[in-house]
Amino acid sequence: VVAPVTVSVSDLQDATVEVALNQFLNITTGDLAVDSYTAEVSDPAIVEFVQGRVDGGATFDPGFKPIAVGETRVTMTNDQSGIQPLTFTIRVKG
Repeated sequence: VVAPVTVSVSDLQDATVEVALNQFLNITTGDLAVDSYTAEVSDPAIVEFVQGRVDGGATFDPGFKPIAVGETRVTMTNDQSGIQPLTFTIRVKG
């Protein structure tokens, strides 16, 4: 099992995040609700957005599941907080 890459939302703006093809990108949301983020992926053939959620007593951060090797821009938006959208690049390596 490959450990996920974990990045805070506060570190994402204009960043490039590299993950392996079999490695989940986990996004920590700090004080904001894990289910308050949505994402638009420029090339959905590269990564898939996974919505954050609370299930029973467990909290699951939002993140991205790699689908194919390549690079795509992503914009994450939080409608609850009034913060600017986060735009960054995800690079999936083989």
